[in-house]
Amino acid sequence: MAPTTAAARSFTCLQCRLKLARRSPRRLYHASNYLRAEAPRPSVAPKFSIDIKHIRQNEALYEQNCLERNYKTQADYPARINCLFDEWNTCQQNARSHRERNNQVKSQIANPRAPQDEDSDWVQRLKGHTREELLKEAKYLKEKISYIEEKESALSVEVESLAASIPNLTSAETPRGDDPIVVGYINAHPEPDPASSRRVWRSHVHIGQKLQLLDFASASTTTGWGWYYLLNEAAQLEQALVQYALSAARKRKWGTVSPPSMVYSHIAAACGFQPRDQNGEQQVYSIQQNSKDVGVKPELSLSGTAEIPLAGMKANTTLDEAELPLKRVGVSRCYRAEAGARGVDTKGLYRVHEFTKVEMFAWTLPSKEASSAVFDEMLQIQTEILTSLGLHCRILEMPSTDLGASATRKRDIEAFFPSRRAKDEGWGEVTSVSMCTDYQTRRLATKVKVKSLGGKPAFLYTVNGTALAVPRVIAAVLENGWNEEKGEVAIPECLWPWMDGVKVIKPKKI
Repeated sequence: MAPTTAAARSFTCLQCRLKLARRSPRRLYHASNYLRAEAPRPSVAPKFSIDIKHIRQNEALYEQNCLERNYKTQADYPARINCLFDEWNTCQQNARSHRERNNQVKSQIANPRAPQDEDSDWVQRLKGHTREELLKEAKYLKEKISYIEEKESALSVEVESLAASIPNLTSAETPRGDDPIVVGYINAHPEPDPASSRRVWRSHVHIGQKLQLLDFASASTTTGWGWYYLLNEAAQLEQALVQYALSAARKRKWGTVSPPSMVYSHIAAACGFQPRDQNGEQQVYSIQQNSKDVGVKPELSLSGTAEIPLAGMKANTTLDEAELPLKRVGVSRCYRAEAGARGVDTKGLYRVHEFTKVEMFAWTLPSKEASSAVFDEMLQIQTEILTSLGLHCRILEMPSTDLGASATRKRDIEAFFPSRRAKDEGWGEVTSVSMCTDYQTRRLATKVKVKSLGGKPAFLYTVNGTALAVPRVIAAVLENGWNEEKGEVAIPECLWPWMDGVKVIKPKKI
């Protein structure tokens, strides 16, 4: 029953009503896939704690942020939230007025001779009414209050749905626009003067077929375009790369995790991964449910990155400050629906639907200093790995239009792929590292008790980064290690311990 005293009513702010709305079975409006009724959230699902007040008070900031990130649809949401909040406030006032009136009627019904506030307009109106008329009035007021509460609940859900769809605020270090900034290089270019070089470059597709390392034809028959078989030394390379990346992280005291590859869709959405991107392209593979389970059981999706199940490990959890920073590295199979159209950008192993990836994920104290320290450490690990692999790379500070919903800042490392020289001068992304502040933890209910705040819980910051995306690195290793004269590929020395003595991939004897 709704509170009726002034003291109780003063606590019915929108944030509190949102909590009530989440527990309510009513779902009158759903603005995003995140809250849609046909994908129910289980009772154990994390409760959102989005800072709606900050959005309301900084409407222009959030609108501009959405435009800078090319989230044009979401740019209208801050203004819409403020309009809905005004409408919600009107409902609150109406509900308060009707509850007071209802209390007067109930009091009159219960004790017609009790002293009343003679200055009240309602009391004056109720004088002379029969019991039957008062009961009729009470019934009307009950229905009216119920209607207003349902409208309040619907407005609350819509506000939260819109707020959940707004991307994270962009860091001051992030360049606005479409162009990244080159901040450094790794290793020298294999051909300092490519124009005058007589070196013969080959694509990894050509090399893989010549050395019996890759089989795309069989995969197209069994699964379709965008899938592949790794054969012989390529299959060994996959495992060697995984073990080398894990060893690089373990040396820095990162804990190892083997996460699941399937997650609840609402967990993926909480991490900033929606079923479709802002252009409508499918991003996530959803698991088909039995017809009897649709709308009853939560949806499941194949994870596009271990970041999602790693972030979900601490959902609905309050960490101890002494545990921080909590750093984990996990290996998983990853699934991406948006492999893109055919062409040089997607040829061979560069863009595929399924791949193995080593992912780093960390929770830090909610401060820029703490998260930046882990961000820099991840970048150091990535640099160490790519340096040892002998790949020529460049490090980029990524622009606002390239950031995902959760990231406030992102750096990519692109390797040189000879087969991609006609596109972007051969550069292709192999790793990235992102700072996400409290975007994910507010949606996953991951907190820490901060001593400096007197033990008060606060939302953690998260940082994630690719230690190694296997197929692209295999492609880069094959192309850069190719020797046209001998028809073989040199394996980077750092991988030798996991290659059973194989240091060079040579043609197979038929």
